[in-house]
Amino acid sequence: MRKVITYGTFDLFHMGHLRLLERLREMGDHLTVAVSSDAFNAGKGKSATVCYEERAHILRALRCVDDVIAEDAWEQKADDIRRLGIHVFGMGSDWDGKFDDLKALCEVVYLPRTEGISTSLIKESIVSPTPVRVAASR
Repeated sequence: MRKVITYGTFDLFHMGHLRLLERLREMGDHLTVAVSSDAFNAGKGKSATVCYEERAHILRALRCVDDVIAEDAWEQKADDIRRLGIHVFGMGSDWDGKFDDLKALCEVVYLPRTEGISTSLIKESIVSPTPVRVAASR
């Protein structure tokens, strides 16, 4: 079984998140998503609009996601890869090169982001209302 893992906050879940997860799931037989906990986000000076429990619940409901775990520290990635027997570590291209040190443990891939959509854009559109739409194709 080929196992894939990704990490993220997944706040204000949107089509870019879904497309990333679907593409990662196509790379293996099992997809684990590590969701940044509220405490971890606070330590990074960030806060999510949606609490950890609800973000994790949304991800668990997706057909393309097989398992959801909490991300509580930057350093846990290597331990998770070893403990879970991960073959592919995948992230969005906005993280390109940042996790290359994990290549000693598994394949590391950076997938292109879905253009025209991001949590930041959604938050901005709430402040200055403008419809946020992306094309339906991958």
